[in-house]
Amino acid sequence: MGTIRFSTGKFLTTEDVKKATRIIVDAVKKLQPKTGHQATEVIETKEIKLTQFTHGLGCACKIRPQYLEKVLKDLPPIFDKNVLIGANGADDAAVYLINPETALVQSVDFFTPVVDDPYYFGAIAAANAISDIYAMGAKPLFALNIVGFPDNRLPMQVLKDILRGASDKATEAGISILGGHTVEDTEPKFGMVITGVVHPDKVLSNAGAKPGDVLVLTKPIGTGIISTAVKSGLADEQTARAARDVMATLNASAAKAMESFKVNACTDVTGFGLTGHLKEMVEASGVKAEIFADQVPLIEGVRELAIAGAIPGGTKNNLDFVKDIVRWGNGIPDIMKFLLCDAQTSGGLLVSLPEKEADKFVDTLREEYKIEGFVIGGIQADEGVEIVVV
Repeated sequence: MGTIRFSTGKFLTTEDVKKATRIIVDAVKKLQPKTGHQATEVIETKEIKLTQFTHGLGCACKIRPQYLEKVLKDLPPIFDKNVLIGANGADDAAVYLINPETALVQSVDFFTPVVDDPYYFGAIAAANAISDIYAMGAKPLFALNIVGFPDNRLPMQVLKDILRGASDKATEAGISILGGHTVEDTEPKFGMVITGVVHPDKVLSNAGAKPGDVLVLTKPIGTGIISTAVKSGLADEQTARAARDVMATLNASAAKAMESFKVNACTDVTGFGLTGHLKEMVEASGVKAEIFADQVPLIEGVRELAIAGAIPGGTKNNLDFVKDIVRWGNGIPDIMKFLLCDAQTSGGLLVSLPEKEADKFVDTLREEYKIEGFVIGGIQADEGVEIVVV
């Protein structure tokens, strides 16, 4: 708590020292946390700004991917023959074979608030968690909640609203929340374990991208930068609402559309950013990718916020994470590099499919499912594992 210094002089008495000591001790006692559980008065949730109760935001709070790689490489190998996809492939979910017709798909995801509104925090966290199942080509079955909550700092009404937002989003996805687990925490955190099912022959992973494929992205990027701007008071209401709506949108329609096409690889774009998740795809597939920077969709207003300096630490970490695999073309500004590495929360699906099917896939997204799909690049036949941004 700091250092206390006494200035002593010729006329200082023992009584003066004792008096000063009592004052300091009383002050320190007031600063110390009270023991036992403290009841919290329920206040209106409109007075709560959740982003002010956490040091970081959403998926930008992930441990640095380069650190995770060092930790995970020392884990023992998996010998269970029924494990179709495990932790060694950097995929979005684990896949376990149940029988010749059924594989179980499971993922877990949780994070700190990316918006101030508790209801939308719950809805976004749910959409983000369910997205991992969609990215594997699977159908979600049910969910379990994961809660960390500072019940001595925030009223329980906030938690109630978080859970209500998650419940509504789960209902929208056609699944039920069957339980969960809670712990007291210094910061609010929320997420879900999602269980899904898929036919073993229809599992999608990030390892199947092929030369000649086109890369399609189903949501604009920029949520990490905008969430940081919201926390610091830089984002206007329109931009904040646009990012909120992007994050709260399920990837269900995009996943449904994929069922009618020959998709070779898929992942969702979250905390490691567009380039970080594409890095995982090209490394798993052993291919080279090209990204057209001017075709990557951005949430309106995010470029200006990035120029203003609202760049989260997770985004900067991502730029460092991909430095050995990304070759930036001449003229790509630093701001665009940060945007392409921006740590997303509940981002879109990044789909790799044959060029001859790409236009029809984008048209299907727009005409049948009323969502946009953006062709942002492709997979090249050149040898070597690399991402080229032009």
